[in-house]
Amino acid sequence: MSNRPLVIWWIRRDLRLADNPALTAALANGAAVLPVYILDAQDEALGAAPKFRLGLGLEHFGRELAKAGSRLILRRGNALDQLRQLVSETGAGAVYWSRLYDPAAIKRDAEVKRQLKEQGTEARSFGGRLLFEPWTVETKAGGMFKVFTPFWKSVRTRAVDGLLPAPAVLPAPQSWPAGDDLAAWQMSAAMRRGADVVARHCRVGEAAAQDRLDTFLDKAVAAYKDRRDFPGEDATSGLSENLAWGEISPHRMWHLGRTAMERSSQGAETFLKEVTWREFAYHLMYHSPQILTQNWRPEWEVFPWHEAETPDLQGWQRGQTGYDFIDAAMRELFVTGKMHNRARMIAASFLTKHLMMHWKLGMEWFSETLVDWDPASNAMGWQWVAGSGPDAAPFFRIFNPSGQLEKFDPSGLYTRRWIAEGQGRPPQTALDFFEAAPLSWNLAPEMPRAAPMIPLQAGRERALTAYHELRQNR
Repeated sequence: MSNRPLVIWWIRRDLRLADNPALTAALANGAAVLPVYILDAQDEALGAAPKFRLGLGLEHFGRELAKAGSRLILRRGNALDQLRQLVSETGAGAVYWSRLYDPAAIKRDAEVKRQLKEQGTEARSFGGRLLFEPWTVETKAGGMFKVFTPFWKSVRTRAVDGLLPAPAVLPAPQSWPAGDDLAAWQMSAAMRRGADVVARHCRVGEAAAQDRLDTFLDKAVAAYKDRRDFPGEDATSGLSENLAWGEISPHRMWHLGRTAMERSSQGAETFLKEVTWREFAYHLMYHSPQILTQNWRPEWEVFPWHEAETPDLQGWQRGQTGYDFIDAAMRELFVTGKMHNRARMIAASFLTKHLMMHWKLGMEWFSETLVDWDPASNAMGWQWVAGSGPDAAPFFRIFNPSGQLEKFDPSGLYTRRWIAEGQGRPPQTALDFFEAAPLSWNLAPEMPRAAPMIPLQAGRERALTAYHELRQNR
């Protein structure tokens, strides 16, 4: 047992032992390590699905720490207050953590670091959530990137930190401070009856994430570029939920993806671009945090999107638009907590263009229902589709959900998987939607399919008229 004061490892969205610079540094200190998770106001405010998935991740990670001879200490309340209390209780000499990059986390962490240092406690933050710290990537003129392609060209040949081994054992403190019982936090409460359904589709933990990556690179990456847009196929990595909660590092995805690319594996470069697309989202959020709450392009503040709760919004949320691609996507989301990326684009386009609903309403629904919710990716994705963000798809690019279905689900695999109505023997996945949906929605698989809520051509023309008026008034 070391005589050095122990190090508090303040865990956030980094529920892994490997490739964790903060943990590696804590171990290098030579002292005992105290793993701590603090449920503070920012976590309390999480939507139903991400909070539920966080709870699953914490439960699993606690078991993994136990295997390494350690424990996960849970505390609830103000992060600074809880860390100060733990320092006082344990005599800890340092607090280490992995950085987060949303504005609320930056403000909180800066204050924590300042206050801890003032009281004589070492406080250090580390990378690990991103391949490249946002302040290290600049245009030739010295500013932020606003377009993805030059961002990609700037970073694709940059050195990326190597992989770090997972410790077999974590040195334990001589005595353990008290911690909360995870069950008392009721992380799944807001999910109500949907929790058990969604849980069946989650693959939780570091080992599951690494297995997912290995399987994808062995079996699917070769066809990734050509097949990733087909939602009925198992053609993507499925790693979004693990990446969101730090159960796998982007570094592992990058290095193993590059190895696959060097083996001439078709599709690996496209996979690396998707990893970098997430980096771009964080780059934008860090340099222009208003992307989380307002139109990134100010001229869109006067665009006549509807911002009130309406029957159309409810129909979209409940998978009752009458258009198979949209309804399958929204039901997949409610059953699994995830949605295929092509389906996300189609569903978002329909809401913001055909229905003329504000992208914030869609973003808020996703923040309630996605187990892979990520603040940067969610905001950028919605503004990209809506046309109001940086490097956005042009507003006049209005996806036709029926045409997209013919192109990307020609055999109907995706729609049959998620839409029960009209099928003599619907699969369990389609029936699960009615098991997960709130009783107040009054839905049943025996009901007839919803009629289309708006003619596609009429919705398209209305959106284009509003867009042309915006351009004329600029």
